[in-house]
Amino acid sequence: MHSIKASGYAAACRKTINVILIFLVFFSVACKKTTDIKAVPPPPPFTPPGNSNVILILGDDVGYEIPTCNGGQSYSTPNIDFMAQQGMRFTQCHSSPLCSPSRVMLLTGKYNFRNYVDWDTLNITQKTIANMFKDAGYKTACYGKWQLGGGDQSIHTFGFDNYCVWNPIGPDTKGSRYKNPEIYTNGAFVTPDLTLNKYGEDIFTDSVMNFIENNKSSPFFIYYPMVLTHEPFSPTPDDPQFAAWNPDLGTSDKNYFPSMVKYMDKKIGLILNKLKTLGIDKNTIIIYSGDNGTPSGIVSRFNNTNIIGGKGVTTEYGTHVPLVVYWPGYVSGGIINKDINDFTDFLPTLADLVKIPRPVTFGTLDGVSLEPQITNNTGTPRDWIYTYFKPHITDPVKVWVQNTNYKLYMSGEFYNIITDILERHPIPAGSLTPSEKVIKAQFEQVIASLH
Repeated sequence: MHSIKASGYAAACRKTINVILIFLVFFSVACKKTTDIKAVPPPPPFTPPGNSNVILILGDDVGYEIPTCNGGQSYSTPNIDFMAQQGMRFTQCHSSPLCSPSRVMLLTGKYNFRNYVDWDTLNITQKTIANMFKDAGYKTACYGKWQLGGGDQSIHTFGFDNYCVWNPIGPDTKGSRYKNPEIYTNGAFVTPDLTLNKYGEDIFTDSVMNFIENNKSSPFFIYYPMVLTHEPFSPTPDDPQFAAWNPDLGTSDKNYFPSMVKYMDKKIGLILNKLKTLGIDKNTIIIYSGDNGTPSGIVSRFNNTNIIGGKGVTTEYGTHVPLVVYWPGYVSGGIINKDINDFTDFLPTLADLVKIPRPVTFGTLDGVSLEPQITNNTGTPRDWIYTYFKPHITDPVKVWVQNTNYKLYMSGEFYNIITDILERHPIPAGSLTPSEKVIKAQFEQVIASLH
């Protein structure tokens, strides 16, 4: 009996060993296949053709956690996701915490201490991305939220041939941006009877598509600062409540925010389809970003974590925004870039992508071109970004420098923004590691040189 048990035990052991051997062979093959997949070389570098069209789309109050392609789980963004899947997605783009400072940075390529005046204002002496394109022979247009003051004179002075905008002059001209919108074009406000029961974003998207149609044979630049998804949160034309909604009441209901995100994405999809239908999609660069963090009343699911919107706050949730570059036929699909960048980088990036000279008459420019990353070439990414934040003339100044891991304020607080993303626990000077001391010293030098 004992010998029978032993024999059976030995057979069982041999069987087990055989199974293990088979598993090891399979595992080694699987590992080899996985290694082979990872070893696929990166896309080859390419040279931009020059004179390509550019559409710069800016979502309003859309933080990094909103698009699904970034890890968002609360909203539907199939068209933004498509652009990311077929283009390049940047994971470390930063704006200012609020919209007016962000727009000044983006359009002029300069840090705010050089040219920021006050809310709703861009100094008439400044030059913008549109001036750069217009000087290079491009047709130019702005459709959407202006919020830089000056009306018709400023819009044209800043390089835009055509426009249809909301908030053209300042706080006193703010009517509805959504239902029954207050629209300004050709130096005058559109009469209310022409916008009754219309939706602002529909008018702006239609204007974009009409401009594309009329200029399909010429190089063009379109700046499309969307009004979505800013407050007041309200129904879109796709919601059954839209017909009875009265925007004059000023009601805001954050339950409509997901619908507003979805409608924003839908409008982007219409533009993509328009370009493809006209056969000019491969000659058009589309850049999508948000202007600052998501509003504080909005809680979004992101990578299985609840994120409270950080608009207006100087933490990551106030400045970290999505950035997608879509250029079919040139930018290879599904590329993720982790280099840190900010809104001053857009102007030199676009100049280099379309092969026009960077302007030498605009004064000091602070941006660093992302063209090498986008064209799969070797570039020199930033080590840090700098922010000067004084949104209203009566506000105190906040200045900081950061990279992807650390952040130093001019006031002295130094944070590890990976382990302390809400910046609740500044690192004491006595607790700094040698490498942290080096980083902090570098940041101090940057602040001293720029402020």
